[in-house]
Amino acid sequence: MNQNTKIYGLVLAGGHSRRMGTDKGLLHYHNKPQREFLYEQLQNICDAVFMSIRPEQQAELPRGFRHIVDENMYRGPLNGLLSAHHSFPEAAWLVVACDLPLVNEKILKYLLERRNKKAMATAFATRKTGLPEPLAAIWEPQGLRQAEIYMKTAASSCPRKFLLNVETTLVHPEDDLWVANANEPEEQQRLLAKLNII
Repeated sequence: MNQNTKIYGLVLAGGHSRRMGTDKGLLHYHNKPQREFLYEQLQNICDAVFMSIRPEQQAELPRGFRHIVDENMYRGPLNGLLSAHHSFPEAAWLVVACDLPLVNEKILKYLLERRNKKAMATAFATRKTGLPEPLAAIWEPQGLRQAEIYMKTAASSCPRKFLLNVETTLVHPEDDLWVANANEPEEQQRLLAKLNII
């Protein structure tokens, strides 16, 4: 494997946010849309940064944000990640979903410093569950190639199930809240309180 593999950042912002009832990428936790905040957090630590979006989101994206449009070849969040992999197949991807309100540059650096380039991926795993968080992770090129093979035959499109069956380096955060999800309004309010902005 090329030890000089570039690492690109990817903000997964193409979900439909059905449980939240509004686009999670447009929610404000840090005085700006979350997808833009995460994009900026990745810029100082990645070789390039992109936003993963649906085709219909292109018109609303602010100028200056590089993006990759979902190819819609697969189901679930691997759709955006594999679309990015097809655009830059030799890159590793530091991916973060826009439903993680407490993630910031410090937390992303913490993960990056513990990257195992020989694994399929390096992922946060909460101390409570011990399970990989596939959307707060670094996916190596070889891992994405294997994920694509997996998606062609798998009954489930769950990226966590894939990571549980390949060599994945797990990184425990200092606080499980680092990777707490806000998928519903109640979770959003709870995490807003943790940010001390309500």
